[in-house]
Amino acid sequence: MFERAGCPWCARWNREVAPGYVRSEEGEYAPLRRIDLDRESHPRDIAFKTPVRFTPTFVLVDQGREIGRLIGYIDAATFWGLFTKMVRDHREGREPAPHNAPIGGRSG
Repeated sequence: MFERAGCPWCARWNREVAPGYVRSEEGEYAPLRRIDLDRESHPRDIAFKTPVRFTPTFVLVDQGREIGRLIGYIDAATFWGLFTKMVRDHREGREPAPHNAPIGGRSG
């Protein structure tokens, strides 16, 4: 998860999703790694398809390469629907559908 201080959509995700994420099937499969976009732009141990510019952005990574991403956050139901599909597609050997268009409010 790429985030930054003062991002209201990050704060909302933290309130609405974060408490249950670690206990979810998706959270066990894809443990959350938080990256402050203001301090660390792009970790060198991940091959990104494109630069991350907005927060929050959720990047699914496998063996050091980006598999898929969700940009933005609007509500828990939308996040879980899209993220669960992305994880399921990857687990079943399908390339996750791209969701590179922002799905809600975002911070620059």
